Amino acid sequence: MLRFLIAIACTALLSACVGKPALEDEALSARQLNLEEFFDGRVVAYGQFQDVFGTVRRRFDVEIEGTWDGETLKLIEDFVYEDGSTERRVWSLQKTGPETWRGTAPGVIGEATGEERVDTFNWQYTIDLPVPDGTLRVRFDDWMWLLSDTRVLNRAYMKRYGVDIGEVIITFEKQP
Repeated sequence: MLRFLIAIACTALLSACVGKPALEDEALSARQLNLEEFFDGRVVAYGQFQDVFGTVRRRFDVEIEGTWDGETLKLIEDFVYEDGSTERRVWSLQKTGPETWRGTAPGVIGEATGEERVDTFNWQYTIDLPVPDGTLRVRFDDWMWLLSDTRVLNRAYMKRYGVDIGEVIITFEKQP
């Protein structure tokens, strides 16, 4: 038990030393990320989850169908994992200001909140993720960067009980 506690303490200490993005970081392009434009229509994505030690634990593909009605951005996300399992998540996002968003999806605790800044979007929420033996409640600090008119890079930092447990990396590609 003592070794386990020491391992948790070391992991927490190491994860506290890792730098994370900030909305105040200098924009690397003049591109403007507008979620309602990028995700309106068909988007495909490819990603993976890796634990805090860097071990890739799960890979997936996602097909996303987005609709923007001027107030609500609805995203229907269909995940297919490398092991053949599937998952559907349906997001409902509302634009609350020129650069701010809030949203809900099944499993999300309360509301997700986000802010756009030039080519960057930061999205934060707590969610109960389905896992083989139930659900796992995690906190996401989700970052997106517009790389081109048709590509967004996403890096999401995951925490459980305030301790980093891993990250998800996804590339979104807007389809014609």
